[in-house]
Amino acid sequence: MSKLSNALLFLLISFPMLSQKNDSIVVNFKVNFDQFPLEFNKSYVSAQNDTIQISSFKCYLSGIEIHYTDKTVFIPKTKPHLLDYAIPNSMQLALPNQRKTIAKVCFNIGIDSVTNTSGALDSDLDPIKGMYWAWQSGYINLKIEGQSSSCQTRKNQFQFHLGGYQQPYYNLRRKEINVKSQDNSINIVIDLAVFFAETNLSKTNAVMTPGNKAMELADISAKMFFAE
Repeated sequence: MSKLSNALLFLLISFPMLSQKNDSIVVNFKVNFDQFPLEFNKSYVSAQNDTIQISSFKCYLSGIEIHYTDKTVFIPKTKPHLLDYAIPNSMQLALPNQRKTIAKVCFNIGIDSVTNTSGALDSDLDPIKGMYWAWQSGYINLKIEGQSSSCQTRKNQFQFHLGGYQQPYYNLRRKEINVKSQDNSINIVIDLAVFFAETNLSKTNAVMTPGNKAMELADISAKMFFAE
């Protein structure tokens, strides 16, 4: 095969990949602890002076909106997406590129009441993902698990499973983030140090059902999300 034929073949193979990249905005979610990339089971010290090892972080995103500087709003037809830090591919979300300047991104942290009352579903909403309680309680919006010597629990474990879709314990939180998009990508940081700075593990280390404490922690968890 000639050099010219090789070059043409390379372009034919590469063009769909280049086209797909240009047609998408990729939202990258980076999980940190105090400005550094999170490492599972590594020891961190919180602002509460708790020594912490984190073993799991998951949360649902839904109701995504892209707001542009020209005041238009794009609502992509996306299903709820599960961020699971143990699965790197899940930490990216590709959205159609409208080729406009983005001003902000809005999304829900969690699953809305309509989806919850539809029962257990498939894809990222499949109960096999470990984020579904039961039809009475619905989906877990956000999950953080790990260990700390501050926890007087079995194996010093802490478990925060935040959810609830019925009033007065509607646990979903709406987040609005001003962003600057560069090279068809948006970077959003989730800093778990923010959560543990306001959570005293010696007093609060297991929240597994909807209620007042889950509502309080949902408010705190929303503060973890910000633009890089």
